[in-house]
Amino acid sequence: MTPHQTEPNANNALGKLLRGMMGSSRVLSENTQTLVGHSGRHPDILIVGPGRAPVVVEAEYEPAAEVEADAKERLGLEVTGSYHRIESAIALRYPEAVYKADDPEPVLAAARLSYCLFTVAKCGEAPERKIKSIARFPESGWLEGSVSDLADLIRLAAFPQLAAEAATDALQEGIDRAAAVLEELESSRPAVNPAIARLLGMVNAPQNRRMAGAILANAMVFHERISGIHPEIKTLAQVCGAGSANPKDDTLETWAAILDINYWPIFDIARSILLELPAGPAANVLRILTYTAGKVNAAGVDNSHDLTGRIFQRLIADRKYLATFYTRPASAALLARLAVAQLDGIDWSDAAALGRLRIGDFACGTGALLSAVYDQIAARYERAGGNPATLHPAMMEEVLYGCDVLPSAVHITGATLSGAQPPVGFNQSRLYTMPYGRLSDGSVSIGSLEFLNSNTQMTLSNFSDPALRTNGNGDEKAYHATADIPEEGFDLIIMNPPFTRAGSDWEGSERETDSVKQFRGLNTDPAAQQEMANREKRFTRETCAHGYAGIASSFAALGNMKLKPGGVLALVLPLAAAAGISWQMFRQMLAAEYTGLTVLSIAAADSDQFSFSADTAMAECLVIARKVREGESGDQRVHFISLRRRLRDLAQASEVSKSILSTDTPRRLEDGPYDGVNLEVGTELVGKMLTAAGPADGVVWNGVRIADYSLAQTAYALADSRLWLPGRPAALELKTAPLNQVGSRGVYHRNIAGGPAAPFTRTRPSRTATYPALWNHDARKETRMICLPDAEMQVKRGWEIRAAEVWATASRAHLNQDFSFTSQPLTAAFTERESLGGTAWPNVSFPDRRWDYPFVLWCNSTLGLLSFWWHSSRQHPGRGRTTISAAETLPLLDLRALTAGQLDTAQEIFEEFRDKELRPAYLADADPNRALLDRRVICDLLNFDAAVYQGIRRLAEKWCAEPSVHGGKARPEGSRLVV
Repeated sequence: MTPHQTEPNANNALGKLLRGMMGSSRVLSENTQTLVGHSGRHPDILIVGPGRAPVVVEAEYEPAAEVEADAKERLGLEVTGSYHRIESAIALRYPEAVYKADDPEPVLAAARLSYCLFTVAKCGEAPERKIKSIARFPESGWLEGSVSDLADLIRLAAFPQLAAEAATDALQEGIDRAAAVLEELESSRPAVNPAIARLLGMVNAPQNRRMAGAILANAMVFHERISGIHPEIKTLAQVCGAGSANPKDDTLETWAAILDINYWPIFDIARSILLELPAGPAANVLRILTYTAGKVNAAGVDNSHDLTGRIFQRLIADRKYLATFYTRPASAALLARLAVAQLDGIDWSDAAALGRLRIGDFACGTGALLSAVYDQIAARYERAGGNPATLHPAMMEEVLYGCDVLPSAVHITGATLSGAQPPVGFNQSRLYTMPYGRLSDGSVSIGSLEFLNSNTQMTLSNFSDPALRTNGNGDEKAYHATADIPEEGFDLIIMNPPFTRAGSDWEGSERETDSVKQFRGLNTDPAAQQEMANREKRFTRETCAHGYAGIASSFAALGNMKLKPGGVLALVLPLAAAAGISWQMFRQMLAAEYTGLTVLSIAAADSDQFSFSADTAMAECLVIARKVREGESGDQRVHFISLRRRLRDLAQASEVSKSILSTDTPRRLEDGPYDGVNLEVGTELVGKMLTAAGPADGVVWNGVRIADYSLAQTAYALADSRLWLPGRPAALELKTAPLNQVGSRGVYHRNIAGGPAAPFTRTRPSRTATYPALWNHDARKETRMICLPDAEMQVKRGWEIRAAEVWATASRAHLNQDFSFTSQPLTAAFTERESLGGTAWPNVSFPDRRWDYPFVLWCNSTLGLLSFWWHSSRQHPGRGRTTISAAETLPLLDLRALTAGQLDTAQEIFEEFRDKELRPAYLADADPNRALLDRRVICDLLNFDAAVYQGIRRLAEKWCAEPSVHGGKARPEGSRLVV
């Protein structure tokens, strides 16, 4: 007779499995003594741990009609022995196989479970803390996974979010109060704040007072935590309380004792700041922050690095020039999960093997990425049966390498990583403040990029002033560390590098400063900046770095140099890395030397939704790839993932990574317009996935920021001389060719006017101009295919011959180089007279002037819009950009294949449209004149039938629905598809 397992039996079996995977927590199943003052049914499974909010699992056999209601009823209840109330509850459905099993444990261990998570979304004020709203994850449907996946979700759900919010508020309030004390010193002790600014590597400014307050607050929060672990460390109450006559000296003495243990990344710069403060103001600051630390620690959040990380990021003064941005926790978790998953041959149960890993971030910022990787390694080790605390010394001393030019960044990274296991001590860490700018010996340093020089061996100190190398007793005590960053020495390089590009600041045509922008941070002078730029250029020769790509490409070259064969490279990069000409060497490097290339982007329209970092306001991509070993022939395809919007939280990051990693056979770009594979969380569509053949030359990664991959598949086929429309079973022949095979592009605009080698100066247009030019965009005047020149060129004295050579490239056809789909209607424009092309409208010339007409018609048809969009960089909302060099490979109708009759038809159609107004491109589907242009081009010029024309109009509707096209701009009321 088949046994019928009761739900308590199944709960006990599941509890036993979870205990083996969650050694740092207590897993209680069918325990009746867990809830305070609650006489109802006890939780099926309760998971509690230090510094964590309790998590309940309520389980039923399918169809589990009551399980969601049971889970929600647990929210807000108090748990015996826990500071936190229940903020998260999981509703779990057991499959029928468990019910029928002789022994439920092995069946559960192999089962696919379905479950959902309920969390307190909003809660009232203490002490009642009544629940105001509850969130369900996923919003609809059910998650599916193994017991290990369930354990991972429980671990994420156990973060005490309500307490974290209270701690964040307390920390911010304390920092502001401490900064106010420092602000008062501006008038009473004017030398103090500049000295603190020098310690931070910045100029004296109000945000540096807040930065100093944040560093001190963070150190004091950590001080209070470890004082209960190390008996020789006095508490904050002992050193800063009412019984202390001199809180400054008492604190410095205690911090010296802490530094004897270690914790240098946290307390080094904090101690240096405190040494600069006079005794009276120091006492005020310390007592304010003692109260703050008490409130933060009383909130019960053991690991507060994310709180301080976010606050620090808002305080970095030189963010404009260092271009460092806080990687959002969910983004960091997604990148870390995908990167760690590519580490092959790892035994996650072997602590010694994990201790031999080498993981580096040479632009660590606030430590979000290193922390996310550490979290993944520790979680995998724990699920394999280990205790994460035993890993901590090796992780801090040997595994994790972090470098940054900001002492404050190294401070918070140290707090981030040390806070993973506050009770566990360690010796010297691998976190380094890198020298940057002009050094004391007159030379210059370029921070972590110094490691591009293979001969570099650095002895680093976290002190910027030798006079400050003393402990609280005044004894000399310098902290030196040899930065050993070997070539091909790392298993994983993960970075969100600075994005700043080379070049000087400009305003209009006049140079604003002589500074070199990518090295302008930390108060470097122009001479030092130029020396630093020269040093970077020398170190990056014969690498994938390119000045116009920005300093991020130099960090990519550094990552490649330091990564061992078989190691994983994981980067957050500007979306320009996917299509920019200056990034082509980077893409070529990955095509030649890496396998498993995965590129993630976000298709959302809003600028605050399509980046993985905070505050960039530009589209970004995540790039993950594994370096091939000698003799290995890996997967040379590119795997594109386009998310619908930015990830909300860590739980969603976990589920999205699972969906990506479990997709074995995604659709291919070359398969035809059938879209990509859906990535779903429950029944919510979170993104799509597509693969494409990786071009050996790394020309472009077109498949980024696309919501409907059937558009990409149609555009790809079109570039291959096939018209394959969504909904049609086969492709039709339509000859296309890149622009450089059909015609030629004009001269770069700064070689016409404005640059040092330019033969012209630019003035206002005149009706009788000898050298007219179509230079800038004016959407109000660009509604018809025929445009009037908006500038006149004047020949500079002595440049007459060069002017004649440049004028010889003038043409009637012009290509839109910076296309705002939301305001501009034209991909190509036509001028009645030959004109030069400027920043917005470079020239396009053909061997036969009659080709101008079909070129302009094609570009402004739906197929031309699609081709331009597919070929362009989509880094900004509602805009496609190309460069004059990249335009050479833009797919066009092959004008060479047109007959004389077709050329006559093209001119006839052009004359018909010369006075017709076109609406902005994002309304191409609802524009009757665009629909008429499509009909005339498709049916009359190219001789396709009405069914093809109708397919083109449906294609227009799909294209206009793309977030990168409409940019979130509202459509006029009543606009709909015109056929």
